[in-house]
Amino acid sequence: MASKKRFISLKYIVTLTLVFVGVAPLLITGWFLSEQSARELRSAEGRYQTQLVQDKARQIELFGQSYVELVRSFARALEIADDETLLSSVQTQDELSSTLEERPQLLALLIKPLAGESLSAFRAEVIKREEIEQLSESVLGQISDSPISIGQPQMVPRTGEVVFTIAVPVLKDGNLSAAVVAVVSLNTISAIASERPVSEAELWESGLPIIFVVDETGKPIYHPNSSVLSSRKQLSDIRIVREWSETKDQIQSALLPFTLLHEGVEHEMIGAYSTANLVDQLKFGVMVMQEESKALASVGEMRRQTWLISLAFALLALFLGLFSARQLSLPILNLVTVAQKIASGDLSTRIETKSITEIGTLGAAFNTMSDELEDYIAKLARAAKENRELFVGTVKALAAAIDGKDRYTRGHSERVSRVSVAIGQRLGMEEEELETLRISALLHDVGKIGIDDAILKKPAALTDEEYEIMKTHPQEGYKIMKNIPAMKDFLPGMYMHHEMVNGQGYPQGLTDEQIPVQAKIVSVADTFDAMTIDRPYSKGMGLEQALEVIESYVGTRYDASVVKALRQACADGQIGVGRVKLKEFSRQPVPDDEEVSRRVA
Repeated sequence: MASKKRFISLKYIVTLTLVFVGVAPLLITGWFLSEQSARELRSAEGRYQTQLVQDKARQIELFGQSYVELVRSFARALEIADDETLLSSVQTQDELSSTLEERPQLLALLIKPLAGESLSAFRAEVIKREEIEQLSESVLGQISDSPISIGQPQMVPRTGEVVFTIAVPVLKDGNLSAAVVAVVSLNTISAIASERPVSEAELWESGLPIIFVVDETGKPIYHPNSSVLSSRKQLSDIRIVREWSETKDQIQSALLPFTLLHEGVEHEMIGAYSTANLVDQLKFGVMVMQEESKALASVGEMRRQTWLISLAFALLALFLGLFSARQLSLPILNLVTVAQKIASGDLSTRIETKSITEIGTLGAAFNTMSDELEDYIAKLARAAKENRELFVGTVKALAAAIDGKDRYTRGHSERVSRVSVAIGQRLGMEEEELETLRISALLHDVGKIGIDDAILKKPAALTDEEYEIMKTHPQEGYKIMKNIPAMKDFLPGMYMHHEMVNGQGYPQGLTDEQIPVQAKIVSVADTFDAMTIDRPYSKGMGLEQALEVIESYVGTRYDASVVKALRQACADGQIGVGRVKLKEFSRQPVPDDEEVSRRVA
């Protein structure tokens, strides 16, 4: 047997040709353009970071040099005055205090003569005199060897403020006569480095550049993480800090990529550094670093846009190819589509036969077939509905026939069915479950058809022997219905509606978990109707008394949720006039457990 020959669809040939011709050059061009754009953006980001740290470094230099010049100007003024009395005069003291008020970052300003008491003005709330003396000693030891002496940044223990000390000699006839010393806070650097206070965690999360400043030993002068700054944690483990420490005297600024371990995760970073040279004796490193993927996010965005444009053109070419191919093969495709829909059961689909003669004839045949199938399915649906109605009517007639054997129980099965449905609605049952419950309740006493009329219609209370015979009606009903496949779903309510949750019921002695919900509902509904109608040997109870009696058996005979649903249905008026008609009688004696069992047998 020859193998079936396979053909290539026309739509694939047309579509692939258009896509290749229209999209391939665009994709290649887009790739090269995105790579070039990526290189340009990397360079631009590098220039930005380098310029950023250079600007910050220049601002820090101006800040430091302004205070250096301030101290120098004091020293020059004292030299020009050439009056040793000024070294301890009230006028000089006032000048020191005035300068301190004008310069918020100036923590202390003092004049220390070689002989005599020194003059000083300082911010007592920030720094103590002892701390000023200690800071001064570190720079005064070098004052004779240099026109200016600047100490390395130190932290004031009491306030945690980082400061540096400046000392300039006052010369008289070429000899050292005094020194002007200033203690300057470096808090301004935080304002220079960051326009608004943002924590390091927020900078990492948002992907913004992280700027910090270190001294020549690698300790922070400013850092967005306050704990790093307060502990003056050594930052030389960061590669960009080590690089600056090694090259600060040769290179003023540089850009480099590096890897940083943050919170146990390695991040690819790019960063730049620059040197803030206050004087030859004091240099600060201004650093900026940023996660590479976020710093170059615009590169990814550019590439994404390039691919989106390429994809848009690819989709356009694909659409044109498919449109052209479908115009060539549309009649056949329509036939295939309709055939598939009919096969899946959608008989409402029809084919427009405005096409080639042969295909139009085939389309008309398809439409005729669909019409006939649709009519046939509609007839089947009507027949199913009629059969259902016939079934329900037969069930009702059978229940009425059983109830009619005793004038006192006439209508009992219908009432039990209504009460059961009302309970099932309160329990949230679906419509299909409620319909099954309704039929099961209608048939719950079908087994009584096999009970002798002398027992069934007896106008007095049953003897023990008669009661045992009466208790066989669930088995009798089960025997009648079990061999009918359509009755399978209704059997629990018929067979088990006399079971009790404590296991003392019949015919099987099932316990709570073993009894289906359907049977629990029919049991309560059966008891409710039996208690509220008159019997030859007992008068029916009122609505409230019947409910109280039923509730007293919760946990022994009945399920609590089913009884609660019954009371709710009564409270809502669903069980009452128009549904299950109940008359109010004078309160009757409450029956004991044995009487309840016999009443609902």
